[in-house]
Amino acid sequence: MLGSNRNTSQPSKKKEEQKEWLGVSFKPENFIPGLIIGFIFGLFLDLSKPNKSSPKKSNLSSSKNQRLTSSTGNTPDEELKMVLVVRQDLKMGQGKIASQCAHAATGIYAELIQSHRSLLRQWELCGQAKIVVTCKNQQEMNKLKEAAEDIGLPTFVVADAGRTQVSTGSKTVLAIGPGSKSAVDSVTGKLRLL
Repeated sequence: MLGSNRNTSQPSKKKEEQKEWLGVSFKPENFIPGLIIGFIFGLFLDLSKPNKSSPKKSNLSSSKNQRLTSSTGNTPDEELKMVLVVRQDLKMGQGKIASQCAHAATGIYAELIQSHRSLLRQWELCGQAKIVVTCKNQQEMNKLKEAAEDIGLPTFVVADAGRTQVSTGSKTVLAIGPGSKSAVDSVTGKLRLL
């Protein structure tokens, strides 16, 4: 009889341990990191898929979209690059400039990933060249943006949140491209390197 009592108590211990394990695994401190890791993994898998030509809504107008395709140089042999134009008149520190350039590069990437994934892939295959140059002020930056858009190059302007060195809404960096070297250079080729 003692032996049979041991057998009946052991399965109930296993069930309790199993319930305890399930309870621990669904706690927020375990569940949320797992959810985040799953999301990042899913995003990675989605980005590795080839671009399907589905009619998704794009931030770029169709005429701008056509100009972008023609001016970015989609030939496989042509090198692509991106230029980041930093305003000198704001007198930002090195760390601030670095973070603003990162905002510009990721901002334009995020805009183009839906509508021009093949352009981004080609740019990635070219080594994702990014050149940082300077402009004098906001007026010069506006002229460069307009000139780039006129020939169909993608642009993105960073407006600072104003938490540290510059005032809220200040336009700090302009990203131009990725686009063919010749097209980008026609807009930014005379600017000084940072």
